[in-house]
Formats: sequence, C-alpha cells, structure tokens
Amino acid sequence: MPVLLFVCYVLVELAAFVWAVNTIGALWTIVLLFAGTFVGLVLVRSQWRSVRAGFQRVAQGEESPGGAVANGALVGLGAGLMFVPGLVTSVLGLLLLLPPTRMLLRPLVVLAATRRFGPLTVATARYSSTNGSEVIDGEVIDGEVIDGGLVDPLDQRRLDPPPAGTGWGTGHA
Repeated sequence: MPVLLFVCYVLVELAAFVWAVNTIGALWTIVLLFAGTFVGLVLVRSQWRSVRAGFQRVAQGEESPGGAVANGALVGLGAGLMFVPGLVTSVLGLLLLLPPTRMLLRPLVVLAATRRFGPLTVATARYSSTNGSEVIDGEVIDGEVIDGGLVDPLDQRRLDPPPAGTGWGTGHA
C-alpha cells in the first residue's frame, strides 16, 4: 500500500509539473516553486505563533482544547506538506496554512479525532492562597473515585495504586 501511494504521489506531481511547464513555461514553473516555498516558510512561522498563542489561551481557560489542538495539527500538516517536493503538495500545504481554510477544516478534524480517540475532558485551573500571592497550576482529569480507588470513566477499569512497598516510588517492580 505505501508503494502504491508513493507511485500515485509521483504521478500526480509529475502531471502537475508537466501541465505547469506547458501552461506557463519552465522558468516560470521553477519561479512558482521557489515563490511558493518562500511564502510557505513565512506562513509557517506566523501561523505557528498563532498556534502557540492558542495553546496559551487554552491554558488560561479562554479557548477549547479541541480547537487549539486541531489548529496545531492542521498547521503541522501544512508545514510538513511544504517540505515535500512538488507543486500539488505545496499548494495543499499553503491552503492548510491559511487561517480561513483551517477555520473550515477545524470542525472536521475535531470530529474525526473524537470518533477515533473518544472525548477528552481536561480542564486547567489556577488556585491562589487567601492573600493572592501563591499560584498553583494544575490539571483536573475527569474520573471517579470509588472505595478509595480511581476508576477510568471510559472503560470502568480500576486504576488503584499497587500495594505498599511493591510499586510506585519504591524502586521495585
């Protein structure tokens, strides 16, 4: 299967290159490749900053984690496509790096990830002492404690720690 995908990729890129050479000429096709690479690098840099700012907003509780992760995945995929040689992959990479395209694809990525991995519930919180000087960052993970043990809410397995002296923190297996 990977060999078939690679052969399809080569054929599509070769057909696109031949079409571009016949349409605009060899020199302009090469200029187009270099210009697309330059624009892609500029977009990768600016959009990665946007993704990083989105992750910071998630950490502050201002944005949903699913959208930020989907945005990061789309920018990462677009950046990866920019490094794969060819006109078609460069155009696809540039499209994924443009915010309007990502805005249209983000719900589909979140839906696909939710179907593949199930819902993920993570919340971040900031707590401060009564005088407001000490801040403790932490994460709250969805789960239930039943009879002193943690139960995974998705598959109802117990996540109890091992008996004393035989597991965590003791250096023994």
